[in-house]
Amino acid sequence: MPAAIARPFALSVLIAVLAALAIRLLHPVIAGITFPPDQGYNWYLWKRPDPDVWSRATAWGGYLAHQAFIWGLIWWSQRNRDSLRNRATMHPLNWVALGGTALFVALHALQTAVFYDGLAQDVPVMYSQGSVVLVLVLVLLMEAPRRGLFFGHGKGWFAATRPLLIRTHGYYFAWAVTFTYWYHPMEVTWGHIWGFLYTFLLFIQASFIFTRVHTNRWWTFVLEATVLIHGVIVAVVGGQDFWPMFAFGFAALIVITQMHGLGLSRAVRWGIAVVIVAGTLVVYSDRGWARLEEVARIPLIDYLLVAFLGGLILLGRRLARA
Repeated sequence: MPAAIARPFALSVLIAVLAALAIRLLHPVIAGITFPPDQGYNWYLWKRPDPDVWSRATAWGGYLAHQAFIWGLIWWSQRNRDSLRNRATMHPLNWVALGGTALFVALHALQTAVFYDGLAQDVPVMYSQGSVVLVLVLVLLMEAPRRGLFFGHGKGWFAATRPLLIRTHGYYFAWAVTFTYWYHPMEVTWGHIWGFLYTFLLFIQASFIFTRVHTNRWWTFVLEATVLIHGVIVAVVGGQDFWPMFAFGFAALIVITQMHGLGLSRAVRWGIAVVIVAGTLVVYSDRGWARLEEVARIPLIDYLLVAFLGGLILLGRRLARA
């Protein structure tokens, strides 16, 4: 990676880590909030019990401003792509995106400190979770022509969908990440902190559009694989016992698909697969073999969605041609 983009990229990641850790400083300000009783399925606990016009207005206003900012950058970049052909350097667009991201991080922290409210007040939690799941599914579909879907195979199955996804994915990804970012107040649990760090990294990915960072296969693999860590931390911090579903479900995606786009030798790939399978067997020998099926849930859902969305796009292309 050229130094002209490697240094800003490394500095951005460092600042993202420090910003995520700094969320802990909000603890004295928000510690006195009493949450409404948990109402079960599709209920999000971390929201203020007495929302008012201002708490909602600042949450939705911050989100809409952030969304307009990032969509505006994507719109401008697509219409001025000829001036962004040099992917080995930073463009003014990238600096504006990074500066805007820093501004909206500070704004969300201030909004949490003063109002402790988010989009969760008005939107069920499944919308936030589902939007991010769909991002991961679209990445599987978009990257399939390069690395395949199943152990390096299936590169040509949905290759015809890639041009459309390359042109349009930025708008959906920007919506999903920005919506999820403003969905949560900046709570100080380690599960939330890790989630915000993950979100910061995704904003960095968007900010380095039209540079080699944006398409670096190791960096994009880290972004895909980090959801494993986030899922496990959230489950453990929340006292939930299904953390192995996240750990080994997302690890299965690594073995089946994601590691095959990294140029690793066959021996290394076999080694990764053996370690993950061995870890799965060790955990479920104690957890109970009857629960082993939960490992298949995440891969099964993701690949079914890949087939559905890929098939839908191919059908749409065929109908358009007809």
